Amino acid sequence: MNDSSSGAIPLAGQERGVSGDALTNEDLLPTTAAQRHWDWKDYAALWVGMVVCVPTYTMASSMLDQGFTWQMAVWLVFLANCIVLVPMVLLGRVGPRYGVPFPVLARVSFGVKGANLPAVLRGLVACGWFAINCYFGALALHGFLNVLGMNLAGPAPGQTISSSQFLCFLAFWAVHIWFIWRGPESIRRLEVVAAPLMIVASVVLVAVLLARVPAAQLFNLPAKVVEGGPRTWGALTGLVGFWATLALNIPDFTRFAKSQKDQVLGQAIGLPIPMALFSMVGVIGFSASAILYGKAELFPDGLLTKMGPIAAGLGLLVILLANLTTNVAANLVSPSYDFSQIAPDKISFRTGGIIAALLGLLFMPWKLLASSGNYLFTWLGGYGTLLGAIAGILLADYYLVRRGQLQVEDLYRRGGAYEYRNGWNPQALVAFVLGVLPCLPGYLAVSGVIDKAGIPAIWLTLFDAGWFFSLAVAGAYYYLTAKKS
Repeated sequence: MNDSSSGAIPLAGQERGVSGDALTNEDLLPTTAAQRHWDWKDYAALWVGMVVCVPTYTMASSMLDQGFTWQMAVWLVFLANCIVLVPMVLLGRVGPRYGVPFPVLARVSFGVKGANLPAVLRGLVACGWFAINCYFGALALHGFLNVLGMNLAGPAPGQTISSSQFLCFLAFWAVHIWFIWRGPESIRRLEVVAAPLMIVASVVLVAVLLARVPAAQLFNLPAKVVEGGPRTWGALTGLVGFWATLALNIPDFTRFAKSQKDQVLGQAIGLPIPMALFSMVGVIGFSASAILYGKAELFPDGLLTKMGPIAAGLGLLVILLANLTTNVAANLVSPSYDFSQIAPDKISFRTGGIIAALLGLLFMPWKLLASSGNYLFTWLGGYGTLLGAIAGILLADYYLVRRGQLQVEDLYRRGGAYEYRNGWNPQALVAFVLGVLPCLPGYLAVSGVIDKAGIPAIWLTLFDAGWFFSLAVAGAYYYLTAKKS
C-alpha cells in the first residue's frame, strides 16, 4: 500500500520477510512515533559536532597547500556545502515520512537484494573515514602523551607512522565500540554535550593565533605556487564529496525527527555556515604555523605541539573529543545499518558497527594522508564519484518516478513491488555504471595508477567534475528508463 503519514508502518512478524530470506530486523524497521523525538536543535548539534573535526580542518589547509588563496578556499567550502545540502535535505525527507534507514530506501530503486550494492559501497567508504578519524585521534593522543612527558617517537625517515602512533591508533579505535554497543541515542547525547565545547575551543585557538600573528600578515600570505595552478573543479568535487556520504544515509538520522521542519532547519543551520567558519580555523592554523614556526602544518596536532604544554594539552584533548563525535555519528551509524542490510536476520546494528570497526583496521590512512593531493583529489574526489551516482538514482526514483509514494510493506518482503529480477533492478545497475565508468580513467591517472600524460585531457576533466557528472548521468538514465511499479 502507499502510505504518506508520518507514523510508523506496522509490520507483523510474518510480513517482515519470506521464510529463509529475511529482509529485516528490529533496527531496519520503520521508527515508531515514540522514537521520533529529535528536534531541529538536535540536528544542528549533530552537524556542528560532525563539522568540527580534524578532516574539516585538514580539508581547508590542504586547499592552501594546493595553491588556493584563503578567500577562494573558504568560498568553495561554503559553496560545496550549499550544493550538498540540497540532496541532504531531499533524501532526508524520507526519514520523517516513512521512518526507514538508507539501506531500506535503496531497495526502492536497486531492488530488495540489489540494495546490497549501494549499502556496501557506502559502508566501505564509511570504514575508510572511520580509519582516517581514528588516525587523527591517534596523532592527538600521541601528542598528548608527549605533553605529559612520555617522549614517544614519531615516524622514522621513510616511514608514515611509528609503532607508538600505531598503538595509539588501536587504543582510540577501541573507544568507539562502546558507542556502537549503546546505539544511536548515545550518539545524540554525545553530540549535544560536545558541540558547544568544540566551538569554544576553536574560538580560543583562533584568538590565541591572532594574538600572536597580526591579522594583516596572516591573511595576506601569497598563495602557494603549484604546477598547473589550483584545480578548482577538482577541489569543488572533492569538497562536495566530503559529505556525499551523509547525503546518502541521512535518512538513518532523519527517521528520528519530530517533523520535516526539524530536519530541514537543523541541517540548514548546522552545515554550510559552520563548515565555512571551521574551515577558517584550518586556514588560520596553516598560515600561522608557516609564519610562527617556519613550516605550514597540514594537521592541527603538528601546530598544537609547538604552542606550549598548556595549549597543546587542552587542544589535543579537544581534537580527541572532536574526532570521537564525528566518527561515531558520521562513520559508524551508516555502516552499522549498511552491513545489517546484507543479512538482516544475522547482522544487527551492533554487529554491523563492529564489522565496520574491524574493516577500518584494514585501511592505512597514514598513507592516504601522506600528501594533501591524495586527500583532496584521490580520496574525496574518488568516492564522491561513486556516491554521486547512487544519489542521482535515489533522487530520480523517489521524486520523479514515484513522486514520493512508497509501498512500505513491500520493502520488507520478496516478490513485492521492489523484487524486479530476483531482487535486483538492472536499470539501476546500468545507471550506476554509466555514471561512474567515464570517470574511471581520470581517477586512475590522478591516483598515480596510470600516467596522466598517457590519456586525453577530457578524462581528467570528467573526473574533476565526478560527483556532478555521475549524479546527473545516472539520475537521467534511471529516470528515462525506469517504469513506475
